[in-house]
Amino acid sequence: DEFISSPPRKTVRFGGTLMDILLKYQKGETTDFELLKHQLSDPDIKDAQIINWLHEFRSAVVYLTKELEQLVNILLRLPWLRRSREVVEEYLGFLGNLVSAQTVHLRPCLRMIVSQFVPPRVTIREDDVDISDSDDDDENVSENFNTCHRALQTVARYVPSTPQFLMPILVENFPFINKSERTLECYVHNLLRVTVYLPTLRLQILELIIEKLLKLDVSTPQQEIEDAEEAANNSGSEEKSTEEGLFDMEEDEERKGNKAVSCSSERMAHPLAERLDILMTILFSYIKDVCHVDGKLDINNTKDLYRDLVSVFDKLILPTHASCHVQYFMFYICSFKLGLAEAFLDHLWKKLRDPNNPSVIRQTAGTYIGSFLARAKFIPVVTVKASLDLLVNWLHKYIESQDTGANSYCDVALHGPFYSTCQAVFYTLIFRHKQLLDGNLRKGLSYLQSLNFERIVMCQLNPLKICIPSVVNLFAAITRKYQLVFCYTIIERNNRQFIPVVRTGTGGDLVQTCTNPLDSFFPFDPYILKRSKKTIDPFYQFWEELSAEDLENLKKPIKRGASEDEDDDFLKGETPQNDGVVGIAPNSYESNTLNSGSPLDCYVPYP
Repeated sequence: DEFISSPPRKTVRFGGTLMDILLKYQKGETTDFELLKHQLSDPDIKDAQIINWLHEFRSAVVYLTKELEQLVNILLRLPWLRRSREVVEEYLGFLGNLVSAQTVHLRPCLRMIVSQFVPPRVTIREDDVDISDSDDDDENVSENFNTCHRALQTVARYVPSTPQFLMPILVENFPFINKSERTLECYVHNLLRVTVYLPTLRLQILELIIEKLLKLDVSTPQQEIEDAEEAANNSGSEEKSTEEGLFDMEEDEERKGNKAVSCSSERMAHPLAERLDILMTILFSYIKDVCHVDGKLDINNTKDLYRDLVSVFDKLILPTHASCHVQYFMFYICSFKLGLAEAFLDHLWKKLRDPNNPSVIRQTAGTYIGSFLARAKFIPVVTVKASLDLLVNWLHKYIESQDTGANSYCDVALHGPFYSTCQAVFYTLIFRHKQLLDGNLRKGLSYLQSLNFERIVMCQLNPLKICIPSVVNLFAAITRKYQLVFCYTIIERNNRQFIPVVRTGTGGDLVQTCTNPLDSFFPFDPYILKRSKKTIDPFYQFWEELSAEDLENLKKPIKRGASEDEDDDFLKGETPQNDGVVGIAPNSYESNTLNSGSPLDCYVPYP
């Protein structure tokens, strides 16, 4: 009150009052107007001067029409954020007056606020190349962001239509992925803060963020990330061995060094993976904070966020092939409550069985069901059984409908959703068979026999020929062990029927065969981003080692002309990278080769 009632401090200025200057400008006298613009543009302008001018502008906003857009833009460029509290409060009051009296300036005001969502830019030049980026050492950056959000809330309070004008500006200002991690981190964090006080924008903001994350994800294949980590580890160990014994460090210095090492060990070697890791950590934290109030799960908040995330999943994730990490936002929110996981499975199931959906979407829904059932530790056996019942019953009905038709032969183009569902069932059984049989072996075996795998495997559509060989071989070993169905005769016959493709290149002829006709992948394969991984791991089902007996069961059928080295790689769980196509020798059809897009981590570990 004392500040508002006190008269503005006297400052050095030129020209008359603001009203006089504006009236003269309207009459064509521009000298004082140009002087005014010059004073406002002065980089050394003092706090008292800014307050004095803003106080006058607040009383004259009615004159700041479209014709004075240039003057308004100068006012919007004033360095108000890093000033005293008095300047900040006066500027927020000016913004409120301006947008309420002259909505024509709403967009420039919003652009100015959103431009402050990243740390200030510092100019850096190396060899005449501008490599300027954010100033990561600004101590007041968090306080500045708080002020920006106050400004945005002030504008939204005076202009109810702010959200529809704000969203295109948020999209337009999203930093490029080659900007620093800090710039991307701050912008995404501030976007998510906007959803708290402008909830109508939440779905669109989540779409924007996840779309950008998805571009990062598909730009960094898992193999590239692993290669970068391996190269970094090798170079790190070489440096360590070189420096060993050269310095006798004090105990406190050692402690500092260890702390720095542990911090740097969380960094991803691949630069894009590092950005993705940081942004996924922010997204997971946001999901947790929205769904929990005072440490307890808020059901209504969680349901609302789940609906938004499912909508984004359908629009962006489901049509995207072979993303590795971004889809885990659904995995994470489903871990909060079993009802959410069951709702997600039901949602995918409806996508799969609906014949009006494109075949590729139905196939992808099938891979998500299989991967989710196999990897989500929070899904109990009773839910796994209920899901298997739905999937297997649908498979049997599909076989019945095709048995007498003209299309009852093996063809991915005709029966893609069927093969995808078969693979989902096989994959789920591989991961969950021990739990299904746990407790009461007789009852468990009776349940598995009731699924009638024999009919599925023996049908004319021949799913064992289409599904990924790694899944087929493990499924065959498990079903043989429990005498559910004997798959090896069909596998042998399929191997003999594979038609090799001869491709001529500069190195000569190469005989190849496709080992992944479905072009399928496992969306919940192991998560490898170091920071955000800590959020997922507690809910994640890792592959458990098979017993020596299981290994023996696998060893015999998989050796079909493969060399000893190839067989060893397979048994040790190493995945050959082959981009879906593998070179083979004539009459030697190696069916145990894993596809690079869908590696079973530690597929058959060596005991």
